Amino acid sequence: MKYDVKSLEPAAEGKRRIEWAEQDMPVLGLIRERFEKEKPLKGKRMSACLHVTAETANLVRTLKAGGAEIMLVASNPLSTQDDVAASLVRDYEIAVQAIRAEDKDTYYRHIREAIEFRPHLTMDDGADLVSTIHFEYADQASEILGSMEETTTGVIRLRAMAMDGALKIPVIAVNDAKTKNLFDNRYGTGQSTVDGIIRATDILLAGKHVVAAGYGWCGRGFASRCKGMGADVIITEVDPVKAIEAAMDGFRVMPMAEAARVGDLFCTLTGDINVIRREHFEVMKDGALIANSGHFNVEIDIETLKAMAKEHKPGVRRNVDGYVMPDGRTLYLLAEGRLINLAAAEGHPASVMDMSFSTQALMAEWVVQQGRLDIGVHSVPEAIEEWVASLKLQSMGIAIDELTEEQKAYLSSWEIGT
Repeated sequence: MKYDVKSLEPAAEGKRRIEWAEQDMPVLGLIRERFEKEKPLKGKRMSACLHVTAETANLVRTLKAGGAEIMLVASNPLSTQDDVAASLVRDYEIAVQAIRAEDKDTYYRHIREAIEFRPHLTMDDGADLVSTIHFEYADQASEILGSMEETTTGVIRLRAMAMDGALKIPVIAVNDAKTKNLFDNRYGTGQSTVDGIIRATDILLAGKHVVAAGYGWCGRGFASRCKGMGADVIITEVDPVKAIEAAMDGFRVMPMAEAARVGDLFCTLTGDINVIRREHFEVMKDGALIANSGHFNVEIDIETLKAMAKEHKPGVRRNVDGYVMPDGRTLYLLAEGRLINLAAAEGHPASVMDMSFSTQALMAEWVVQQGRLDIGVHSVPEAIEEWVASLKLQSMGIAIDELTEEQKAYLSSWEIGT
């Protein structure tokens, strides 16, 4: 088993955290029990480029239980939990190549190791693994039955590749599943982003002007939680429909050029590049906090911020760097502009990842069952969505109504009038 982790010493603590998360992931636990009996992934190699957290550990344990031979690498240099990586290697005999704060060269060396593992299936969180396959290992594309993509950013990339005719493998847009984005993106990102910002800064959100860039599901979740904690939340958007929705949800909506002058805390949640840039840095308040929870650190123009600053104050607090502007103002960048909820906190709560990762595991099984899918971006089947949601409701002790035969007939007919 080939692995590259910081140290195996913290494995005991990692195992405790994996088991703690497992308690709050009952749906995934049921899938793991079935996988252990049926071995639907037997004989298949899998490479997963995901955030190496306690929740992810329970996903890869489930995939291994299903018979897969799996290698796990990090999808973000600052999201790896070294104790979890150590435990996966020592206690669960899973090949992990991930070290927290690894440099760019190490990050891509690990991704290349995952590709050279010659997987039949891949899982991605941001499409770095699949992109590298296309750029550097295109000859292996025909060996891959399918790839599961976990994030909005990754799905956007992959749909663009498909439109350009560049995509060479079938991809499942797991992020677009309702059991993923309606819950993971909204409730998971919403809570964990606030958690990461507070851990990094100890900020009191009540009374602060908080600027959320983007009002997709992640932005909605973050904005609603900040509002619930007493913040004055401002939304910036480029989509007129989402902007109207934000306004009708009770938020102020304005361009970033205006919001930059009044915000105390800024958080990007868009998946796009240079959302906060020079003209915004130039007018921000002294002491403004700048964070990202969209995916990559490109949402904030960090190189320009560094070039503008007359002084860099690293490590003002853990995960907080100060940049002193020529006029004396100091702007604070959180977690190097990387995902604040994973770099400064522990990522999404296990309960919400239970659904996302259950869908991931079932889609790996589904891809194997299909044999060879058409090249393109595929949706998660409705039946799998409903099964995951139903089991989650059961685990929460919630029952719902069922349609009567009369109601089913009414909804499926056109003859019956009002």
